[in-house]
Amino acid sequence: MNTGSHYKLKEFIPWTRSKIYIMLVISIIPVRLYKFFDWEWLAIPWAPVAIVGTAAAFIAGFRNTQTYNRMWEARQIWGGIINSSRSFGVLVKDGIGSKGMIYRHLAWLTALRFQLRESKSWENVKTKAYNLEYLKLYTVPEWEGNMWDELQQYLSHEEMEVLRHVHNKPSQILALQSAHLKELRDHGHLSEYAFLHLQERLKDLFELQGKCERIKNFPYPRQFASINLYFTYLLCALLPLGFLGELRKLGEDSIWLVVPLSLVVGWIFLVLEQIGESTENPFEGGANDIPMAQISRNIEIDLREMLGEVDIPPVIVPQNNIVL
Repeated sequence: MNTGSHYKLKEFIPWTRSKIYIMLVISIIPVRLYKFFDWEWLAIPWAPVAIVGTAAAFIAGFRNTQTYNRMWEARQIWGGIINSSRSFGVLVKDGIGSKGMIYRHLAWLTALRFQLRESKSWENVKTKAYNLEYLKLYTVPEWEGNMWDELQQYLSHEEMEVLRHVHNKPSQILALQSAHLKELRDHGHLSEYAFLHLQERLKDLFELQGKCERIKNFPYPRQFASINLYFTYLLCALLPLGFLGELRKLGEDSIWLVVPLSLVVGWIFLVLEQIGESTENPFEGGANDIPMAQISRNIEIDLREMLGEVDIPPVIVPQNNIVL
């Protein structure tokens, strides 16, 4: 998550400079062919360019709206995790007084964020050069740390061994919580009402985890991503030809204006495509993704203060205005 007021040009331009290079090549070649080889047939009417541009703008707007919705839904889910964690912590503290259950909940948060940060084949933070370059400005806690080292702060040796043999570790931790509640109820340490109330909180956590997994494991549909990419590059290829057709009416000296005009308009569409791509996977570790480590740390601080502890870990602060 970016905590600044906006991205500065010195950050934004380098992130998109590959698109600038692409547009320079696409726009200079037709102008040189027109000027030095008399390929006047390259100059086309503006109408087909406008049609393709309209289609590209429509599909780019659709994609960016949908990818923003994915990101915002992910943030709402983690907002729900904050609220459910606090209410669960209060119920456990006042109803059971079990420090172990609260620590087990912190283990669930840890396992969940590590699971959500695992890379998928369709994600691009680690595969695109411009994302790798920007990744040097910040760190992803789940990539820098070790899940097992963090989990051992909260779980017993027996619980750690259970997790080593299961695939979905967050779900198993919630199952351990449920088993603990059942044991307390069976031994008369927990009323049926309190048991059902706490089970409802676990059900909420299961639902929130499932919503995160739905976004993580189902990419933005590839057919829409592909058609947006194709339409954008088709428009960029046609822009210099359309500008040639229009600018030659003003005289041969105006032909070189094709390059800056094509560069600016094409860059806008290519950047929109790149922004949509960088927004569609809100858990992958990009600079604009959900700050799960920061949220989990804030929850941990709240719950440990409820327990009256004084050895509290520090708040996670942004690094170059980026916090994850």
